Amino acid sequence: MATTSDYRLCLIAAAVAIMVKKNKNARKKVRSRWVKPWLTKRISLSHINLLTELRLEPDDYRNYLRMNEDTYIELLQLVTPYIQKNNTVLRMAISPHERLSATFLATGRSYEDLKYTVIISAQALGHIIPETCEAICKALSGRYMKFPTSEQEWYAVANHFQERWDFPHCLGAVDGKHIRITCSPQSGSYFYNYKGFFSIVLLAIVSANYEFLMVNVGTNGRVSDGGVIENTSFYNKLVDDKLNIPAASEIHGSNKKIPFVFIGDEAFALRPNFLKPYSQKKLNYSRKIFNLRLSRGRNVVENAFGILASRFRIFRTEINMKLQNIERVTLACCTLHNFLRSKCGETYISLNSDSYDGVAQNHSDEVEPTFIPLQRGHNRHAREEAKEVRDEFLQYFLNEGQVSWQHARVTLQPVGNAE
Repeated sequence: MATTSDYRLCLIAAAVAIMVKKNKNARKKVRSRWVKPWLTKRISLSHINLLTELRLEPDDYRNYLRMNEDTYIELLQLVTPYIQKNNTVLRMAISPHERLSATFLATGRSYEDLKYTVIISAQALGHIIPETCEAICKALSGRYMKFPTSEQEWYAVANHFQERWDFPHCLGAVDGKHIRITCSPQSGSYFYNYKGFFSIVLLAIVSANYEFLMVNVGTNGRVSDGGVIENTSFYNKLVDDKLNIPAASEIHGSNKKIPFVFIGDEAFALRPNFLKPYSQKKLNYSRKIFNLRLSRGRNVVENAFGILASRFRIFRTEINMKLQNIERVTLACCTLHNFLRSKCGETYISLNSDSYDGVAQNHSDEVEPTFIPLQRGHNRHAREEAKEVRDEFLQYFLNEGQVSWQHARVTLQPVGNAE
């Protein structure tokens, strides 16, 4: 049986528990209103009214949303089925037009800052913008970011590289960049990269027309070198020969059969179907020629990243979102990049066709320090077959495939930077 002292202790404990609960309830902020009055005036105060006025000034409209009105309307029609919400008894739903335009205006701005422009609470924006980014990917990815799956599609990619960049049998330029993020709680050094900040890696394959064929985002920044590619399904299929890549064939003007390849920089490993530059320590004149030609073809991925950072300024900031939302935003930006390249053409990016490589010179400097490159990979013993393939391309560039400017360019500046 319980003693009198035990009974008293129970009463004291119960009294203490009641007092603690009362104190917690007293400290809770009493909500005096459901919503701030100015947020209820979205129809009259939001940016939608400004957009209506900007329709009379096409240049200002394009600067505001980074696309012309026709392109925006088409995008809105494609995305609307994914972001349309129903009105309720208590309030009107935020329209697809408001959701999509707010997502574009969010580039590089905090939700607390953006809410005064779009007249939507920061809490609501925290749901709307990731949802809209996911909707953009769903609406556009099948048409505007399609990874080749057949030999015919790979032939089309390779022919474009040959025509525009004088690099035969190239299936895409590969590179990766670090995206700055705010360190998530309890992540430790998992996302801490070799440059001394927290990041995730954006890996991309780019076509000859600066369009993303494939993107992979989310690898932790601690994986800083070319090993990032080994975490992708693309690499696994490449190694297992499951990409439906065409068999080796003769290059125009040559009777040698050369395989189709991807190209990258010194961060990646040399493979029979993946070329990288010759080592800087073992360069001679002919190898400089090869490095120059490979660098010219690989510039498309560098410039694609530069255009991306220039158009979507969120990559100029330290992104403070949940990891899943960062991936959504990044994928949406890459998909929109392809959409705008297709719809806006040369107004989306100005090309300097008079230069020897025709790259977007005005955007190439956008890559750094916005995007940090992958760390140079460790020396890896490449298979002899891979070295032979690279040598075959070298011989082609020195003979049948040489171009008029390559010898002058080698004497003007060093190229290649690989181990």
